[in-house]
Amino acid sequence: MTAPAIEAVDVSRTYQLDGVSVPALRGVSLTVAPGDYVALVGPSGSGKSTLMHLLGGLDRPTGGRLAIGGREVGSLSPGELAALRNETIGFVFQAFHLLPRTSAVDNVALPLVYRGVGARQRRERAAAMLGRVGLGHRLDHRPNQLSGGEQQRVAIARALVTDPTVLLADEPTGNLDSVTGAAVLELLERLNAESGVALVMVTHDHEVAARARRRIAMRDGVVVADSADERHDPPVSAGTGRPDTLVPAPSAESRSASGSGPGHPSGGTGGAAGATGRRAGEGPAGDAPAVPADEEAVP
Repeated sequence: MTAPAIEAVDVSRTYQLDGVSVPALRGVSLTVAPGDYVALVGPSGSGKSTLMHLLGGLDRPTGGRLAIGGREVGSLSPGELAALRNETIGFVFQAFHLLPRTSAVDNVALPLVYRGVGARQRRERAAAMLGRVGLGHRLDHRPNQLSGGEQQRVAIARALVTDPTVLLADEPTGNLDSVTGAAVLELLERLNAESGVALVMVTHDHEVAARARRRIAMRDGVVVADSADERHDPPVSAGTGRPDTLVPAPSAESRSASGSGPGHPSGGTGGAAGATGRRAGEGPAGDAPAVPADEEAVP
């Protein structure tokens, strides 16, 4: 039997805010299998972003048991947890979190720096991954020279360049128009099907959630529904086979200027460093949990 990619058993998370204990998760149990495709849904303050932070090793639970890649999070040192994130988890955020003055290929190669991969091999692997997401012709373009959809595809390539077992996507279409958002979802679904990476996506959009094979609904820090027993295949692009790259249909979205628009890192969880398996302000072996910026703790 294949081991779970992520396993949470009766996990809780309580934050201390001005001396007051505020519970965000109240005993959540779930298992993410290799190759799973899960949508986490729920209103603001439901705990879904807190849960995603825990599943990605960006935070530690207050209680319960959490294992990522078969390793118990509670037993790991900060350096070991940072290494586990880099080896196991890929992150995609709504705000892209690309380094604004860095080329697409170097943005994608960034997680490999923390792996100790040599410069030439980093660039080769990053270029190959950009080719897989349809951006092989945009290697040396900076984020302000790319559309929002192209920036998100760069972020997806960066998340996958380390061959993770789990891809965590937090509102990955939130800053995109409907046409480009649909193309990004098709790309994520194709990569999920082809590479076997488990895809866990936080979304407020019920149409987006409906595409997942499994939907987990949260409210008040607990799981209120889990469609793990339902079985339906996600939509795939028309045609008899899947292409080597996916190029989205043209859209009317404007190209975001550096330092403004949806491509500009504006807070969020960890920024570009978080997307590479490190927290903001964290050294290679550091770890600094914080309340998720987009998640109100449950009163």
